[in-house]
Amino acid sequence: MSGRFLSVPARRLGGVSEGLLDRAEWVRVEATVGLDQSAQSTQGQYFTPMRAAELIAALPTLPKTRCLRVLDPGAGSGMLTAAIVDRVCGGQQIERVEVTAVELDSSLLPALRATAELCEEHGRRAGVRVRVNIAHGDVITLQTGMETELGDGFDLAIMNPPYKKLAAASWQRRSLEAIGWDVGNLYAAFVALGVDSLRPGGQLVAITPRSFANGPYFEQFRKRLLRQVAFDQIHTFESRSTVFADTGVLQENIVFSATKGGEHGLVTITSSRDHTGETNERRVPYDELVAPGDPHQFIRITTDDADDDAVRAVASLPASLAELDVKVSTGRVVDFRTRGNLQQIPKPDSAPLIYPGNLRGGEVLWPRSIGKPQGFRLLDPTDHKALMPSGYYVLVKRFSAKEERRRIVAAVWDPIQHDGKPVAFENHLNVFHFGGSGLDRELAWGLCAWLNSSVVDRYFRTFSGHTQVNATDLRSMNYPCEDTLRRLGSQLDDLPDQERLDALVGSMALEPVTA
Repeated sequence: MSGRFLSVPARRLGGVSEGLLDRAEWVRVEATVGLDQSAQSTQGQYFTPMRAAELIAALPTLPKTRCLRVLDPGAGSGMLTAAIVDRVCGGQQIERVEVTAVELDSSLLPALRATAELCEEHGRRAGVRVRVNIAHGDVITLQTGMETELGDGFDLAIMNPPYKKLAAASWQRRSLEAIGWDVGNLYAAFVALGVDSLRPGGQLVAITPRSFANGPYFEQFRKRLLRQVAFDQIHTFESRSTVFADTGVLQENIVFSATKGGEHGLVTITSSRDHTGETNERRVPYDELVAPGDPHQFIRITTDDADDDAVRAVASLPASLAELDVKVSTGRVVDFRTRGNLQQIPKPDSAPLIYPGNLRGGEVLWPRSIGKPQGFRLLDPTDHKALMPSGYYVLVKRFSAKEERRRIVAAVWDPIQHDGKPVAFENHLNVFHFGGSGLDRELAWGLCAWLNSSVVDRYFRTFSGHTQVNATDLRSMNYPCEDTLRRLGSQLDDLPDQERLDALVGSMALEPVTA
């Protein structure tokens, strides 16, 4: 070993011998000390702590083979390589392990080499021949060229990929599109290349954000992924902040294993508070994970019976938004494109401008001091396109704050309280409407109550692991019938507390389901 990694400790304080993972963890921590944290964040680098690496490496079913071929793209300091080597050396009937560890950041290569040497040494002691081949370069370049340099036929691809958006015109997007993958984030690119690197029957195991499970942004990626692999196991974490506790990451992550060309059998879903706590486990049929008739192929992760009940309740409802003749679209005002129209303090001749910060307790408070403009003035005739006519509208925040109890936060715009003026809705809102016009009062309040209910919140969380609420998500759900929504709305002038709201929704909107 070289540099500061020459002194990888062989013993703990107190004289108890350290294992491979303890020593690899020491290398990981030392490797992160000298890194530029802002550059790490920009590049989407988050290194895998030891306990998380153990959990990830435990998921795949290792094949009965003499030689296990492993790809570790974006290997960092090599923690996942160490975890899989440690598992094999702990009793698997495998004679050789050949790892291809790919890393772009040259500053991490000394740490990766140190971990590789630890793995090979550990293998010798356990009677397993371990060889770690380090490839310095970009995995997208290495795997999408005329001749792929890493090759395929791997038994296992194990990864903690970087998280970073890819611009539509980026060379990474174009390179992946050339081999049939439409991806919008670096982590999805790594997963795609991991799938392509596997032999038939090979396994992919990864820790990624849950964001690919729903929404239009990942739809094409999700559909191709589901054609290529079958999920075997998914692990979720109840806490956002503890998986990468020493990195400050607040992503909501999952760990999943999937088999290339696998059968759609039972899927094991496990959950824990973090990567060290007690694990809950359940098994579900594949068509509960991905509904066969779902055109968007959402991946729904139900972690307990209450999740199951919520999914069944919503799935049993009779109406879609299209059948209700209700549309949902994003607000028309993109504020940075219409700066000249914006007024911090609205004037009598300006239209109300509504931001997510105006939504409070099921109502829209306007004007409100939230640091955002509250008025939209018309400068030329085309500006009328930004307005919606006076009427009742149901608004849903497109991005809910992490501290909010519900993912879907809905409120009613009441035209009577605002002098029947046309209104402008900012682009960070989803707007429910009748073909560009307002809803009637009862339907608006019925929809608002339904969307704010705990059953909808629990249902939504089964397929959405992030704070974004897309119009596609809202269109994908089933709803109570129109009469039920109107009867529900007729009972309300505002939103009651959560317990009373849930009781009202349960008795009126869910009664046909549970009877």
